[in-house]
Amino acid sequence: MAGLAAAVCLCGPAGAGDSQVLVDGFDGPGFSESGGLYYKENFEQSAGIVEFQKDVVRNGGGALKLSVKPLCATSSTSCSERAEIWEKTALRVPYDQGVWYGFAVKFADPIPTDDHRYLIAQWKREIDPGADGDFSPFLALRLRQGKLFATVETNYVAPTATSVSTAAAPCTAGTPVWYRPETNQMRALVATDGNWTPDDGSLFDACTDAITVTDHGNKLPAPNTGWIDFAIFTKPGPDGSGLIELFANGKPVVTVKGHIGHADPGLGKNQYFKFGPYRAAHTTDWTLYYDDFRRSPNCSDVLQNGLCSAK
Repeated sequence: MAGLAAAVCLCGPAGAGDSQVLVDGFDGPGFSESGGLYYKENFEQSAGIVEFQKDVVRNGGGALKLSVKPLCATSSTSCSERAEIWEKTALRVPYDQGVWYGFAVKFADPIPTDDHRYLIAQWKREIDPGADGDFSPFLALRLRQGKLFATVETNYVAPTATSVSTAAAPCTAGTPVWYRPETNQMRALVATDGNWTPDDGSLFDACTDAITVTDHGNKLPAPNTGWIDFAIFTKPGPDGSGLIELFANGKPVVTVKGHIGHADPGLGKNQYFKFGPYRAAHTTDWTLYYDDFRRSPNCSDVLQNGLCSAK
């Protein structure tokens, strides 16, 4: 842990002033009042099944089972299948403030191993009604070919002389990135599990110095290793002031700094978090378990074992 002090500087209040502390262990028959969570009802969410069950748990007497079943035509490129849990709108954190999130996830068998779009958690900025554009999450935990990885999204920042293009990740300098100037966005690859190969990251075929990643020597756990407990600090900063701290199972994985998130016209004032299985149209069922949700402006409410006070 010797290198942790330089990376994790937000050991006390994270700066999210008025943000409430939210906690839900999913031990009861529904969402707790203290958790501030709900299941959003819409067409894509009708693919989802929500179960408050007691057979597969991490702590306490229950955990949340979230599943998606086929809903969309597999040829559809605009339809998704979701079983996502949302923060209540009134409890969202301002976009320019930092906040800690924690949750545990367990992949049910079979774990998808195909090359498809799978997300298990995502952080986004509100979009005002009528805003032009489709904005990717500024932070997402994703699955590809049975491997777990994390991405950070921001507005397109043109390459500079110090950005080194490569055929595939990893970069020889900078952070692997997928440039999408036509949508004014770019996506960086910031963390992977131990089974990840350069071929898995072939989409990230360039590099950027607008996003920097400090690797703390710990990979993301593989999806087949049981419960994975995440503790994550998010503070978007499309102007280059962004900061993300990512821990998994009590170990620091990466610190991400720089351009994080979007600043396009028509975007809202808050960030928000969603978790649960989300995928492009498919023909199979997919199930995840979640437990121990928490959110707080204070690191110590989310990350245990004294890691917040590391000096």
